[in-house]
Amino acid sequence: MLVSQILKSKKDDGVVSIPPGTTIGRAAEVLSARRIGALVVSTDGKGLLGIISERDVVRELGRRGAACLGDAVETIMTAKVTTCSLEDRADGVLTRMTAGRFRHVPVMEMGQMVGLISIGDVVKARLDELSMEKDALEGMIKGF
Repeated sequence: MLVSQILKSKKDDGVVSIPPGTTIGRAAEVLSARRIGALVVSTDGKGLLGIISERDVVRELGRRGAACLGDAVETIMTAKVTTCSLEDRADGVLTRMTAGRFRHVPVMEMGQMVGLISIGDVVKARLDELSMEKDALEGMIKGF
């Protein structure tokens, strides 16, 4: 399955972004309110400056306590973000996510962000693929 198919199957394909300079506390509020695991740091919602995840926030809270909440997201965001394209295959993206131990990947097209996929999105797509293969094999065996 291709990344483009994963994005089409998502109920909400919008990317939630925050501008640079946003505080970590505000980022945590947005993550909580939207019930999501990551925010893209972007000036216009299409360019990619970095990504901040709930793991980043928790890690910094554990390290420094509430004092970090007033700092800008740039101080803890991942600036060197692994991305993928619409033509990438789900299994390849899943392999990169697993090896890099990250759960969110921005989808880029011609230098602009067109979506964000999570490891849950990719695993669901892979399970759907395996289910279809299983059904096809059963059909061939049973003569359907």
